[in-house]
Amino acid sequence: MSRLQERETVPDVYNLFLAAVLFISPWLFKLTNSQGKIDLWVTSAIIVVLSLAAIIAYRDWEEWINVLMGVWLIASPWLLGFPHTRAMHLSIGFGVVIVLLALLDLFLHYEKRHPDEAPLESVQERAHQ
Repeated sequence: MSRLQERETVPDVYNLFLAAVLFISPWLFKLTNSQGKIDLWVTSAIIVVLSLAAIIAYRDWEEWINVLMGVWLIASPWLLGFPHTRAMHLSIGFGVVIVLLALLDLFLHYEKRHPDEAPLESVQERAHQ
């Protein structure tokens, strides 16, 4: 099975797509705030590189950096001084989705590496029997 057909790769593909849309969003939404545009371009470029790296050769640290990039997108409007702008709304929206997808990817890979670990409920049921 190729790496692209594994279910654990799907969040990386979505993150790659979101980063590409984020990169072109300053033109799509005619953003005028220069700090916001630069932040979206730089952050999306980093996410594209990380997502491609995760698709080619997965490592947990790539997803943790994607989580940090998503958190950065959420916090950057206030840290860089572009709150209450269209760029802020894009940054926060994309940041939340990128964090969730990266965490989902980490969870799927954890589940794949530990398939015989039973959920907590079944462990508790077996303890009471």
